[in-house]
Amino acid sequence: MHPENLPHKFAAAELNIFTTMSALAQEHQAVNLSQGFPDFAVDPALPQLLYEASKAGFNQYAPMAGLPGLRDAIAADIARRHGVTADAGTEITVTPGATYAIYTALSAVLRPGDEVVVLEPCYDSYKPNIEMQGAKPVGVKLQPETFRPDWQALKDAIGDKTRAIIVNTPHNPSGTVWSRADWDCLAALVSGRNIYILSDEVYDQLVFDGLQHTSVLQHPELRSRSFALFSFGKSLHSTGWKIGYCIAAQDLTKAFRNIHQFLSFSVNTPAQHALAHFLARPASGGAASALLQQKRDYFLELMQQTPFRLLAPAAGSYFQLASYAHLSDLPDTEYAVMLTRQYGVATIPVSVFYSDRHDDKILRFCFAKKEETLLQAAERLSRIG
Repeated sequence: MHPENLPHKFAAAELNIFTTMSALAQEHQAVNLSQGFPDFAVDPALPQLLYEASKAGFNQYAPMAGLPGLRDAIAADIARRHGVTADAGTEITVTPGATYAIYTALSAVLRPGDEVVVLEPCYDSYKPNIEMQGAKPVGVKLQPETFRPDWQALKDAIGDKTRAIIVNTPHNPSGTVWSRADWDCLAALVSGRNIYILSDEVYDQLVFDGLQHTSVLQHPELRSRSFALFSFGKSLHSTGWKIGYCIAAQDLTKAFRNIHQFLSFSVNTPAQHALAHFLARPASGGAASALLQQKRDYFLELMQQTPFRLLAPAAGSYFQLASYAHLSDLPDTEYAVMLTRQYGVATIPVSVFYSDRHDDKILRFCFAKKEETLLQAAERLSRIG
């Protein structure tokens, strides 16, 4: 057997940019502001609850849809934070991470030859996941610098083969947050069409400056055709736990679970118990947003010492964008590698979030780090020309 005979199911590179840049950061002992994971501790209650659940014997398979106690806790949490009613038995499914949930939702609705509209720049798993279903991603660029939707371009991209549209709010990589008006515009575009919405809302609890996250679940015209995808890893800063969940109408959830049962079937049982008990505690009242806004503000202040031009402050997420166009003509991938090797700071070039590798000479910085990490990175970046 020869490896060249194996099927090639998507057009992306074999190693994604996050793996590449994190490996380069390790090789050069660089401050890693590339991959979106915190370097600070989780709430100490979480590992304690995990330990207690495992010690109590909750170490075997959980039900396919997720522990009833956790799904009940998710339903209560969504009702409290978003005013949305979701049936724990028929509309909520616990998954091994949100990226998995994206793949499963796409598998549930796509047929070979379908098209999926993707707003770019976008999270790099969307397009390979679409292509692995035999479908075609159709990229639509967000507006430069603001990363707001270009509604005319989105309308023009929708055709007879359009099966789904992927939305991400708060947005990775820009941190832009959708408003109710944005959802209204999308609803008008898909009205009367058999188009599903995948709403990637993994940063829903990380929204800043008094803004409110608006979920697709809150929109009555979109609720019945949408998969809303969430991540405990982002909201609880525990990305290594790899637990997320999907909320969708009953018929969509049934289709989702039909795929899920043959991909993963079950999700980490003691972690589900720990999360159920954690969610049952008194509400923290936006502690995650407050913590990350403090880190964002500190990072913005530090970056004033560097020659980079900051784009608008991130309205949500883990990320801040900055331009180096006035500093260098290097392509952003080369500039990011140069920063890692010569200045010891790893970032993500934004061109990798575009299907055509559109390059505005912008880098993405992750500010979900300890203050000393951010300070060290800024000190190194301040040495640039």
